[in-house]
Amino acid sequence: MTLEGHRPQATGLRAQASGLGLVIAIALVSTTARAQFTLVSMEQEVEIGRQANAQVRKEVPQVRDAQAVAYLRSIGQRLARHAAGPRYPYSFSMADYREINAFALPGGPVWIHRGVLHAATNESQVAGVLAHEIAHISERHAAQQLTKGMMANLGLGLLGAVLGNGAGANAAQIAAGLLTNGIFLKFSRDDEREADRVGLQLMRRAGWDGRGMVGLFEILQREARSNPGQVETFFSSHPSPQDRIGRLRAEVARSPGGTLDTRQFRSIKARLVRLPAPRAMPRG
Repeated sequence: MTLEGHRPQATGLRAQASGLGLVIAIALVSTTARAQFTLVSMEQEVEIGRQANAQVRKEVPQVRDAQAVAYLRSIGQRLARHAAGPRYPYSFSMADYREINAFALPGGPVWIHRGVLHAATNESQVAGVLAHEIAHISERHAAQQLTKGMMANLGLGLLGAVLGNGAGANAAQIAAGLLTNGIFLKFSRDDEREADRVGLQLMRRAGWDGRGMVGLFEILQREARSNPGQVETFFSSHPSPQDRIGRLRAEVARSPGGTLDTRQFRSIKARLVRLPAPRAMPRG
């Protein structure tokens, strides 16, 4: 459903919107970077993510190898147990793409490309990627991006009318429309920095060495110089890792330790190499 489908319904309610619009404006002014204002409830976020994930599964080839999938889920679930915030129904899937990339959908689904496991040299690097994506979800970055998009498209007054008129379903429908346009796929630099910081905390709590997150960024830098096609998708939706590496190195140095690699990682990586080659992502 498009946003235009909501506008005629809400036009007659503008007079009711001013009070709620003022409340929304005050809430926006009073929010902080750690407690962002959002019009999307956790339940709506989970439902939006569920629908989006079903669509992704129709369009994206998946790694079906049972051992590789179970291994990925074991890392993701171990990290998710330490995530703060709402108890989302996290899920972990591996896209059979050769490019280095990962993404999080609202409400719990996390996808990682097979190319990440091919490029990684130890388990903590894979954990670092998953921890970063889990942090986007636990910090509700998608809900915040959806809220910003809803406000940009509707304005405070019309939003007040929509939300004041029995609203939960309307908010979810509007957010789903924005989700279809990919609004959640590119987070702000502040969101990325927070996901780095929170993800590093998750790694430590779950017992992995934080150097893995730094190491994966270093791999991305090397690939950008030698094989830019492998990281083109990553850089289209993430800021450059250059400034992030310095901050992470300093943070890791303050609290070293944890698991860097395991025999299981090496076994799964060798197993993936024996599978048919992963596909290239479609262009355009």
